[in-house]
This record gives sequence, structure tokens and C-alpha cells, in this order.
Amino acid sequence: MNQNLRILLITSITLGTAWAIRGQFGHEQGAAWAGGIACIFFIISTGNKNWESVGLKSSLMGAIGWGLGGMMSYGVVVGYGRSEDLLNAGYGLVMLAVIGGLYGLLGGGLFGLGLEEGNSGKKVAWHHLFVEMTAGGIVFYYFIIEQLGILMTPPRSEAWAVCAGAGIALIYFMVRNSYQGALRTALFSAIGGGFGFAFGDFLQVMGYLSGIQFNFWNVMEYSLGFFGGLGMSYGAITGFKKSSPVPIETIKANPRTGWALFGLVFLIPLIVFQKSFLEKDLSSEFTKLGVSTSSTWAAISVGAAFLIWVILQLLTWKNYKDFCASHSFPERLLNVTGPLLFISYLLFSILLTGSYFKWGRLEQYLYILNFIFVLVLTFKVEKNGINTHLPDYSAVKTATIAMLIILLLAIIASSSHSPIPGAQMRF
Repeated sequence: MNQNLRILLITSITLGTAWAIRGQFGHEQGAAWAGGIACIFFIISTGNKNWESVGLKSSLMGAIGWGLGGMMSYGVVVGYGRSEDLLNAGYGLVMLAVIGGLYGLLGGGLFGLGLEEGNSGKKVAWHHLFVEMTAGGIVFYYFIIEQLGILMTPPRSEAWAVCAGAGIALIYFMVRNSYQGALRTALFSAIGGGFGFAFGDFLQVMGYLSGIQFNFWNVMEYSLGFFGGLGMSYGAITGFKKSSPVPIETIKANPRTGWALFGLVFLIPLIVFQKSFLEKDLSSEFTKLGVSTSSTWAAISVGAAFLIWVILQLLTWKNYKDFCASHSFPERLLNVTGPLLFISYLLFSILLTGSYFKWGRLEQYLYILNFIFVLVLTFKVEKNGINTHLPDYSAVKTATIAMLIILLLAIIASSSHSPIPGAQMRF
């Protein structure tokens, strides 16, 4: 298989599947888990030793970036895209493109900066960056939302403005420091995420009109992840191909590797467990499934999820200790951590939805097929490094074409139906 196609497929399907799984959990922690998985699998698929040397750290940065977007509210905006009125439908799809673009910009940008460290051997001034992003988010929010009163999702949260301000600061940081590879990764992640979100809402409308009984909201989430992963991997491959990576010697275990594992494997899954299994009353979910002893099965799900989290910690700790003792290259550490995080997230989803107890949630079993396909592509198909023959498309031209397609989709969607459930009117 063509190596570029293989890398693009692995990253796209991984983030698509993980983002669809994220639909069961939501919020920042769910997005961070999905983003971290995709970043790890991208690095594994490339076989790039420079990137493997900073693989866990850059994946944690990518997880943080994708997770930051989780603060944005978009439920009402999705409803605008379901409107039969062209103005409202167009507004909805374009604003979803903005929201999806911010997901990709932050996730791809921070991940790309992590890759820059492996490529150049120079450390990114992360403390400066996060201060600038925080300041940018605060200033932009208060100027646009509080001062000018420009609202996207009234009466919902306007946290998109925080992400936009942080994203602008991130772009400025990359331009100022000549991080061209990271910048291209960020821009194409944004284009992919934005197009994927808008296209996903279009698919959701078409799915409803088809009458097929399926979770088309989850299709929308998969679309965001798939195209976001496609953009991120394409941007990284083409953004770094002209640079000359420094020679990387065998990397010994260091505290940063341990801290990256702590964030990816311990902290993010623990927050997901606490928010989704402890703070929620799962008995109501099992009642909907027609279970008479719903509280018992809910307790079983919570206990099983905690056991999975514990097993994840034990296996990761053993893998890390072996890595420290052998002073080996971190490839094996990545090869174990990525699949462990993926299968744990998948099992969390099955436990939360009760899909192990009763059939009916077809998408849960499609996650399993996607997971198996990704593993086969990643570990069974030969990898020979990055093939550098992908064409260098302009980010501006690509974004323009994507936006024109989105407007065309709005025309098709709005003219294809009368009022449908869930539609919202902004104007």
C-alpha cells in the first residue's frame, strides 16, 4: 500500500472512530482522549524516529489542543443546519465549520509544535505559548462577546470566542518563531475539522430524511474526526517534508516521558471515568434498555470501567518500567500505549451505553471493526517511512473550496425538506 495513503487512512479512521466514541462522553476530557489516540497512531504509522523520540509529549500536547475545543457549545448550531430556510441552514453549516476549525487549529497546532521539537531538536517555549494563548482567549472573548456583542450561539455559551482568541495567539506564535511545519499542520487540521463538522451535519439531515434507523448524530461526530485527522496528517506530512531533521540518538527515559504518560494514560481517562461513570446515574440508561435490575447493571458497568482503568495503569506502568530498564528507543512504548488507550476508550463506551447487555446500538460494534482495521493497517502493513510525493496544496485555496462546498451543501439540505425535528432558527 502507498505509504502516504496508509498514514492518512490510519489517522483519519482513528480520529474519526475516537471522536465518535467521544460522543458518549463529551466535553474537554472526551475530546482530549480522542485527540491523544489519533496523535499517537499518526506517529506510529510514520515510523519517523525523530517524531517517535517526542511521540508521547507531542501526543499529550495534541490531546490538550483537541481537548480545549471541548468547551465550545454547538448543539443549537447543529439545529440551524437542520433548518429549511437557506439563510439559517447556511449560517449553521458555516458556523459549524468555524467550530470544527477551531478544534483542528488548536489540536493540530499544539501537536505540530510537539513534532517540531523532534524534528529540530530545539525546545518549544511552551510556557510562553500557553500564557499568550490564555491572554488571547480572554482578550478576544471580552472584546467580541462582551464589548461588541457578536454572538454565535445565543443563549448558549460563547466559549468559541475563547478558543478563537487562543487560536489566533497560537498562529502568531508559530509564525513569529518560523514553525512552518506546525503551522501547516494546524491550518490543514482546521480545514479538515471545519469541513468535517459541516459535512457531518449535512449527512445527519440526509440520514434523517432517509428514514434509516441509525445514530446519525454519531455520523456527524465521525465526520469531524475523520476529516480532522485527514487534515492533521496531510498537514504534518507535507509541512515537515522540506525540513532537515537533526540526527536523533537512542532516547533514554526521562521525566517528560513519564509526565506525558501520566497525562495521557492516568489523568485524562480518570477524569472521563469520574465525569461519566460516577457523576451520572447510569441506572436510568439501563432502564431505557428494559432491564428490571437497572441499578445492579449500572453498578456492574461502573465497577468494570474502574477495573479497565486500573488494568490500563498497570500495563502502562509495566511497559514504562521495561522501557526505563532497557534504555530502548520509545517506539515500543508508543506501540503499546496507543492501542491500550484506544481499546480502553472503546470499552468505556460499550459499558456506558449498555451495549454489552443488549443489541441496538449498531455504531458501538462498528467502532470495534474500525479499531481492528486500524490495528491491521498500523502493525500488519509494512511501513517504510513517509513517502514525500504528496502534492502541496495551498491552505487558502483548499479552505476556499471547502467553504464553497459547504455553501452548496446548505442549499441542498435546506431545499430538501420541510420543517424537521431539532431545527433551529437564528434569524
